Amino acid sequence: MTSFKAFRIHSEDGAIIPRLENIHLDDLSDGDVLIRGSYSSINYKDALAATGTGKIQRRFPLVGGVDVAGTVVESTDDRFAAGDEVVVTGCGLSETHDGGFAQYVRVKGDWVNALPEGLDLRSAMALGTAGFTAGLAIHRMEHNAMSPDQGPVAVTGATGGVGSIAVDMLGGLGYAVTAITGKSEPAAGDWLRQLGAKEVWIRDEIDMGHRPLEKALWAGAIDNLGGDTLAWLTRTTGHYGCIASIGLAASPELKTTVMPFILRGVSVLGINSVFVPPDLRQQVWHRVATDLKPAHLQQLVTREVTLDELAECFQAYIDARVTGRTIVRLD
Repeated sequence: MTSFKAFRIHSEDGAIIPRLENIHLDDLSDGDVLIRGSYSSINYKDALAATGTGKIQRRFPLVGGVDVAGTVVESTDDRFAAGDEVVVTGCGLSETHDGGFAQYVRVKGDWVNALPEGLDLRSAMALGTAGFTAGLAIHRMEHNAMSPDQGPVAVTGATGGVGSIAVDMLGGLGYAVTAITGKSEPAAGDWLRQLGAKEVWIRDEIDMGHRPLEKALWAGAIDNLGGDTLAWLTRTTGHYGCIASIGLAASPELKTTVMPFILRGVSVLGINSVFVPPDLRQQVWHRVATDLKPAHLQQLVTREVTLDELAECFQAYIDARVTGRTIVRLD
C-alpha cells in the first residue's frame, strides 16, 4: 500500500509539534482491525493533545484523534469483516495508541462498535466522543433514578461539544434543561434554546454563594467545568439528585463540604468515556442512535474540516471560542 495522510503529534526538544505527514501501515500501532477512516471529530481533549496544553499522549510520536468512523479493510477478529461500517471512540486512542486523525486506523477488536442502526458514518462523528460521553452521563444518571418529573437539569459548558449534545438529548427526553454558558452573545442563547434549553443562564451573572447548602435548584446536572461551578452544583442540587462530572475546563479542583451528600443525598457520578466495559459501551451507542439521538444533530455541527485544515483548529478550543461540533473529513 502506498503512503497515506495522518496528523501525527511529536515531542521534539521538550516541545509538542503536531504536523500532517505521510505514513505507512507499518507505522501504525498494532491491532486486530484495520479501518479505512471516513470521518473523525475534534474534542477538547484533542486540542489539549495537539497544543501540548494537557499531557495526553503517553508516548511519541502518535497519530492524534480520539474518534474515528469508517469501514473495515481487514480483520483477524471474527466479530468484524471487510466492508463492515464501524465506530471507535476513546479506548486509549491518541493516548497510548495511534488515533483517528488518519486515513487508516488500526485498533483492537474489543474497542470497535458496529455502526448502530439509525446512524451513518458522518452522523456518528457528529456525535463522537462528545455524544457518547453525554449519552453515558444521562444513562448513568437515569440509573441513579433521575427522571423528567423530578425537576430541572442544569448543563454547564452548554455551547461546547458535550454540553450542546446533552442539552439536545435531555430536551428530547422531556427534561426541563437550564443551559449554563460563559458566552453572553444573544446568538449563543438563541442557539441553545433551539436545541431544547428551557432557560439559558450566563455563568458570570450567577451568584454562586458560599454557604455549605444553597437553595435547591436542580434534580440533576451535567458539569463540564469542575472547580467553583461544580462545587456550586453540589450546593444547589436537590434531595437525591445526581451530578455527572465530565470535564475540568475551568479547574480540576473541587472544594466543598460533605453536607450536600449527607443532608440531601446528592451523588456525584464520575464519567470516564475512555475505558468503558464493552457491554455498557454497546448499550450507550444503541441509545445514542435511538431514544437519545439528538433531534438537531446537523445544527450541532458548526464546522467540517479536512486533514489539511486540522492544525489551525485547536487553539480556538483552548481559548473557549468554539460552539458546537467540528467534523474532520478523512477521505
